[in-house]
Parts: sequence; C-alpha cells; structure tokens
Amino acid sequence: MADLDSPPDDHDIQTTPASDAHGGRPTVALALGAGGAKGLAHIGVIEEIEAAGFDVVAIAGTSMGALIGGIYAMGKLHVYRDWVTALARIDVLRLLDWTFSGGGFIKGEKLIGTLRELIGDVLIEELPLAYTAVATDLEREREVWLTRGSLFDAIRASIAIPTVFRPHRIDGRLLLDGALLNPVPVTPLMREHADYLFAVSVDGPAEMPAAAMAEAEDDPSHRSRISEWLGRLRPGHAGAESPAIPGALDLLNQSMDLMQSNLARLRLAAYAPDLLIQMPRNVSTAYEFYRARELIELGRERARAALQEWSRQGLLRHRQPEE
Repeated sequence: MADLDSPPDDHDIQTTPASDAHGGRPTVALALGAGGAKGLAHIGVIEEIEAAGFDVVAIAGTSMGALIGGIYAMGKLHVYRDWVTALARIDVLRLLDWTFSGGGFIKGEKLIGTLRELIGDVLIEELPLAYTAVATDLEREREVWLTRGSLFDAIRASIAIPTVFRPHRIDGRLLLDGALLNPVPVTPLMREHADYLFAVSVDGPAEMPAAAMAEAEDDPSHRSRISEWLGRLRPGHAGAESPAIPGALDLLNQSMDLMQSNLARLRLAAYAPDLLIQMPRNVSTAYEFYRARELIELGRERARAALQEWSRQGLLRHRQPEE
C-alpha cells in the first residue's frame, strides 16, 4: 500500500540532494498535469527535455501525469510508449471493467492489473528519483501527496476521476483524482534540489485546429455562413433546431476540463515554474488513447518550441529551492 503525506507546512517532502553524478548536465524537477489521454503528450515532452540535455531528478504528477511520471521514474517509459501507441479503439474499450456500484462506472482493476503486468511494480521510495503522486482525500477535503509505498497504488488513487473510476482507499482514506485540488502539481517540487522547475499543463487555452483555420482563411464566404448559422439559432427563427445536448460522459469531460483549466491557471500564477509547457485543452477528449502517436508528437513539438523560446530569452537561470 502507498503511504500518505498531506502538504501542510511541516510536510516531510522527499528531496534529491545536489550531486555531481549528472556530469554537468542541468537538472530539472518536473510537474506533470492531469488530462486523461491528453496526458500522453507528457511522453513527448519528457523525451524532448532529455534530448535538450536536461536530467530529470524529481517528478510530481496528478492523474495521467502521475501515471506517466511513475512509469518514467521506473525507467520503463519506452515500454509503455510502445504498448499505448499500438492500441486501437477496441483495445481501449477492452481495458475497461464497467460497474454500476462503488461510486464509479469503471472499477479500474483491469487497467491497473494490465499495467502492473506490463511494467511491474515498485516501492516509490526505491525509485532512482524523487516521485510524488497527488490525490484528493474526499472525506478530509484536502490534497494528499503519495511519496511512499506501492507505485501503482499511488497511481490508482491519483487517476480516480469522480464518477468515472471508483475511488481508491489507502490506509483507510478514500482518495480521488488529485486534479480536484491541484491539476498541475508544482508545489510538491518547490524544495527539490534541481536547477530548474518545469511544469507541463494539458489544460492550456483552446486552439482552432490548423485544418479548420486554413478552411476559414481560404473560404471568403466563411463569415457570412457563420452569421447565417447564428441567425438560425435566434428564438422564433423558422426551422430553428435545438442545439445538441452533450451526452453524460461528454458533459463530465467538458466540465472537468473547464474546472481544471481555471484551477491550473490560478495555481500556476501563485506557484510559477521556471518554464511552463502547455497543450491546448481541446487537443483531444480525455478518453482518446488510440490517438497516442499524435498526442506524443504534439508534446514533443510543444516542448521543443517552449525550450527554444526559453533559451532565446536568456531565462536559463538556476533556481534556489525553498527552505
């Protein structure tokens, strides 16, 4: 079972001591945000950070960020990447063990069991770098930092999206998705002895797909057609149709995205990382794991662009960990 740590002022945060073992390469503490399938972009981000010459020495993750970060800390990210990029839609559905009891539509046991067989499990304190999975204690209404015990127990707690996955109980405490309180967990890393603190959010501002933008620019009647469409929605318009109402799962997904993006923006304003790498929140839904290759490549592209801009602006200044 994973051990629990809550983050009051006296929280005992695991830290990575300064070391010459990195051969002069700059070190990074990395916060990976929540986002379901969108979090597959974290894989591309991590690979690009390493390719740019940085060593990741500490990771904190929420939900999908906890999963990707934990597998990376085990040194098995390539195994997971090869597996997830081979998934088709039907494969994703086969991983879901549906239920109508226990506080969630999906038990989560089949998914976690599959990952344990694929990756293995390990005690968090035995990992070669500092790792924190962030969850939410539903009964005590507080954020929880999981820094010891079974890695996949901690991950299972952190990914427990309300009503989607059953809550996960550890040491008698009922735990849910950490994104409810800390969608991009910078705070567990504030005292880490790393040169830089990077954060990755997949809840950035929504963007129009490139294909749609090109179509709008190439079509001179685009604005007139939008105006006509809006006119049809006016009350009393002949032949007006009611706007489509999202299904329950889509509505939950959109609501969670809205909540997470606003909460992430507020938390990042209060605890700013040295570098923030963002993906647009509308790049995919939370469940489109069959788009893994595309999302991983997007993470790689966004990380490369952010690192290049950061370097161009001369922001490569070593940070000082908080006391």
